[in-house]
Amino acid sequence: MSVDFDHTRRRLIGAATFTALLSLTRVGHAAGARQIVAVRVWPSSTYTRITLESPEPLRFKHFTMKDPERLVVDIDGVQLNSALKSLDGKVGDDDPYIKTARAGQFNPTTVRVVLDLKTKIEPQVFLLPPVAEYKHRLVIDLYPSASNDPLLALFNDYNQGKLDDKPAKKPEKTDKHADAQDKDKDSKADKHDKADKADKSEKTEKADKNAARDSSKDSADDSAGKSSGKKSSRNGRPITIVLDPGHGGEDPGAVGPSGAKEKVVVLQIAKKLKRRIESQSNMRVFLTRDEDVFIPLGVRVAKARKVNADLFISIHADAFINSSARGSSVFALSEKGATSTAARYLAKTQNEADLIGGVKLNVKDKYLAHTLFDLTQTATIADSLKIGKQMLRQLGEINRLHRNEVEQAGFAVLKAPDIPSVLVETAFISNPAEEAKLTNSSHQDKIADALFDGIRQYFAKNPALARV
Repeated sequence: MSVDFDHTRRRLIGAATFTALLSLTRVGHAAGARQIVAVRVWPSSTYTRITLESPEPLRFKHFTMKDPERLVVDIDGVQLNSALKSLDGKVGDDDPYIKTARAGQFNPTTVRVVLDLKTKIEPQVFLLPPVAEYKHRLVIDLYPSASNDPLLALFNDYNQGKLDDKPAKKPEKTDKHADAQDKDKDSKADKHDKADKADKSEKTEKADKNAARDSSKDSADDSAGKSSGKKSSRNGRPITIVLDPGHGGEDPGAVGPSGAKEKVVVLQIAKKLKRRIESQSNMRVFLTRDEDVFIPLGVRVAKARKVNADLFISIHADAFINSSARGSSVFALSEKGATSTAARYLAKTQNEADLIGGVKLNVKDKYLAHTLFDLTQTATIADSLKIGKQMLRQLGEINRLHRNEVEQAGFAVLKAPDIPSVLVETAFISNPAEEAKLTNSSHQDKIADALFDGIRQYFAKNPALARV
């Protein structure tokens, strides 16, 4: 997503925000009070986030109450208005953690927000400074106190600044547990994915065709280290692939001229690719997110390392101020700086995802702070360039290429030192024609097929190394 295009989005959304401001009650303005101009609720199976947006920094305090379970947030210097009154209507019955929500004028200078909870939670309440189109934000994150979700465990480590910088010591047991959890979550998410429901039979048929086609490819690849087309890696274990649909939740990513959101499109493509990988008995696959939820960049990388991934693929859709820009691109991490100005800007905007999506600024992330390139990472980047070339070649069969080479820059999400990692810009969502393709289920299938073919061709010649 380009910087120039982001400015355009900010102007458009800024105009809408100004209109909303005019519609708010004027009592607070007369008294010099801060105003809440927007309220958003982002439920997910891992955690629920509420954001309250204001032109000025907010002062608050929060506490929990029991019998029944409640979270109370008092916001000082604020008057109740239409935005705050809309909170209750934004909480759905299917929210995993919130039963009801309400806001009221607690005293002349304080608004009290009360969340009636379905279960005991561990709240994270913090402020975020303005970024992109957003003003000052008060963020309320609700994490369950008890859960078997491995992603939640990573979140807890992340929030405490304790993300482990080593893979799990017992990969088989940890991976099986994580695999079962992910499959259960993905199954639930797929039930709510209307687009995927519509073309389920079509995808199954295509997956079968891919499996048959790939079986014949395996026979030809025996000389490259495959045994009957089913040898997984050099130690016989399944190849582990982590797919990372970019953005999510508060961070929509790029937005197309017809309103298509990058975060939605890339999740749909990732789910299609996931099903193709699952059709292979010698591979297993995880998603960093399987629903519309914000996941910090560091947690995405940490998940890949926890499951001992052999490959990490971050899936995105590009954007630019000039709507004629088009084509697919593939990127890898760089040791020496970006290979082009465009790659440098793209890395900068993608690395701002945590600021837009919203993370506590005092959290220290070992992965994203990693700047020391050792021999291990140098070899990892070399492998990333190999897989990137295979994917770029396949994408060139279904779409014009924006660049004919794999480009490199300092993408934070690609910084796992021991996992080959690539970032795929599937097309320009800012281009009307390519936006139409990206939202078309059949074209999404073609993208998934291209990426899948690139994966298979890479591992046919480069068996995954044993990870300990």
